[in-house]
Amino acid sequence: VRLQVQNVEKPLYRGTFHCFQSIIKQESAFGLYKGIGSPMMGLTFINALVFGVQGNTLRALGKDTPLNQFLAGSAAGAIQCVICCPMELAKTRMQLQGTGEYKLKKKNYKNSLDCLVKIYRKEGLRGINRGMVSTFIRETPSFGFYFLTYDCMTRYLGCEAEDSYVIPKLLFSGGMSGIVSWLSTYPMDVIKSRLQADGIGGVTQYKGILDCVRKSYHDEGWRVFTRGLTSTLLRAFPVNAATFATVTVFLMYMRSEDNLRECEPGPVIQQPSSL
Repeated sequence: VRLQVQNVEKPLYRGTFHCFQSIIKQESAFGLYKGIGSPMMGLTFINALVFGVQGNTLRALGKDTPLNQFLAGSAAGAIQCVICCPMELAKTRMQLQGTGEYKLKKKNYKNSLDCLVKIYRKEGLRGINRGMVSTFIRETPSFGFYFLTYDCMTRYLGCEAEDSYVIPKLLFSGGMSGIVSWLSTYPMDVIKSRLQADGIGGVTQYKGILDCVRKSYHDEGWRVFTRGLTSTLLRAFPVNAATFATVTVFLMYMRSEDNLRECEPGPVIQQPSSL
């Protein structure tokens, strides 16, 4: 977020690792965890919603085909925007608060919840849903590629429940799924961050998505749409590797032969193999 929204005329950071070092040096290690309250509150519900919607949509579509995997993932991505957008708004505002300060002289927000409450009081529902359209445009195809890639990777690697290397294969498949999903719509993430950060200093720069795209490109060229990509991909692989592997292993355990009599058939992530 810091790399995506920094002023191009007076940049604070030269790149991912310089940003990392600067935050620790100027704001201590705790600076790396600014805005953590928002993901902690929202990610549990988001992941439950995403995997639940994806599984039920795939069953409703009937056939487990690549196209249906993409459509089911896209449906899940679209629905979770209701939680994702306010969560990321609070996270963005908290992460940009007190940039470069070891001890904040003035806190606009005490925490993520206080941030959303204050935005709601000042701007109403429209305020806490700032960036909803850009979030929707980013998340819908992104989650489609997310589940499609995972499905293709697990099939290609031959992930079988009895395979002794199934966990590493699931971790690799999940990590690659995260990378592909972010690469597919990353420019829109830059725009979303800029729109959600807009107005923090009391000055509004952008009228909407197209205006933000036009001004960003005019001022910084095409490279603006790749700002922060390195740090995003470094985060995406381990996070999504852990997420997908955990969900799949949990489902494998719950739907093992010992539990099949008590559980309904039809796993959320359907495979032609025993997985």
